[in-house]
Amino acid sequence: MSKFKILLIVVFCAAITANTFSQSQISPERKRAIDSLALEKIRDLSKYISIIGNKETPFSEANRVIERTQELFFDDAQIGVSSLYRTEIEYFGVRTYLEHLMALNYDRINISWYNIQYISDLELQPDGRYVGVITIYQRFEGESDDGLSYKDTTKKDITVYVERKQTQIGGKLIGFWDVLLGDIRVTETMQ
Repeated sequence: MSKFKILLIVVFCAAITANTFSQSQISPERKRAIDSLALEKIRDLSKYISIIGNKETPFSEANRVIERTQELFFDDAQIGVSSLYRTEIEYFGVRTYLEHLMALNYDRINISWYNIQYISDLELQPDGRYVGVITIYQRFEGESDDGLSYKDTTKKDITVYVERKQTQIGGKLIGFWDVLLGDIRVTETMQ
């Protein structure tokens, strides 16, 4: 066996060992805590979207909530928007999506999320992050005083990223797992 082949086998085994070690860093208890944190962030997002879309929310409060909502996401995350009246799905950056939501031309808007669940378990990626997908159903209802009305239900998949981070507390570096949201993809729009 040539030295090159032996070197390749050693590198491959080291990569497998490193990958196995990284996966073992999340214990079942820690994974449950991470899953809980991810679902909590999804529930926060649902609440924030309802507040921003609500026409009774003062402009300054809606803007404050937009800032809080952006903290849940990676900088380049996009949110999909669909309609019963068109086949294409449009994607917007988080801030743009939220500003459009706030500016919708209805007098009353009700947005609710339900049936929130993981559809893919967290999987380790080559960059050391874990990635999973949570699916939700969003019910949108908009009404105007002049009789304009629109309702739909959209199934959406939300990418969830989990990564190890560090912060300094009392002069000591403390490691923790953080959850950030990625793209929200529309998978189905129905009546």
